Amino acid sequence: MDPILTDNRDRWNALAEARVMHTVPFLDFTREQAAEYIYRAPFIPDVTGLRVLCLAGSGGQDSAAFGLLGAQVTVLDLSDVQLTRDREAAAHHGHRVETIQGDMRDLSMFGEASFDLVWQPYSINYCPEFAPVIREVARVLRHGGIYHLTFANPFAHALGDWDGNAYPLRGPCIDGEEVTRYYSPNWEVEQPDGSNIDVPFPHVFRHNLSTVMNTLVDAGFTFLRLTEWTYTATPPDPGSWAHRTQCMPPWFDSYWLRG
Repeated sequence: MDPILTDNRDRWNALAEARVMHTVPFLDFTREQAAEYIYRAPFIPDVTGLRVLCLAGSGGQDSAAFGLLGAQVTVLDLSDVQLTRDREAAAHHGHRVETIQGDMRDLSMFGEASFDLVWQPYSINYCPEFAPVIREVARVLRHGGIYHLTFANPFAHALGDWDGNAYPLRGPCIDGEEVTRYYSPNWEVEQPDGSNIDVPFPHVFRHNLSTVMNTLVDAGFTFLRLTEWTYTATPPDPGSWAHRTQCMPPWFDSYWLRG
């Protein structure tokens, strides 16, 4: 594991210890909520009995939803603290989960066509390389399987803060650039008592839209759907998070068919 990924593991462990929202397991999830969460697109099949890989998506959230719906769930993630949350959720809900600590670029512990569905929430931008992840996903996903990938809008990484009139661009859209400097140095995590803990922000990298789309197509994937992530508020206050996301959605949810 290279130094950047090691550093990101340590930072995500710290964020998990601070219980940032992405690391809190879905212990109160019902089967109905799980179905609403997973079956967002009409082409997601009934996952009962399917082999599902939650790739770089630990924390006891996605795995809990798939477990409640009867899938055979495997989770691979950098953060060992995050993986404990998946085991916590599985024990709470009474389903099984296999947890593996590892690098999303190296899935060599899995054979070819090991999974029916690979579900990767927003995590690929914490990895400096895009293509190795996609090659590994293509290898372990069976033909006809579905790959769900959430990735950062590369243009949003170049967006500055609200200046009273607009969100100015901060620089060119360079593929593969580390863009961590565009974020606050620390992630402020609110605690149950109302206090805040500052945790260093993980390393983040830009993957340009052409890189994302063309790499997936070249690896044998067929594009199915893209949705933009925005925060709903009416009307949003200029400069607020809701306003920013409605001006420039920060993330895309994408769905792909393994050809």
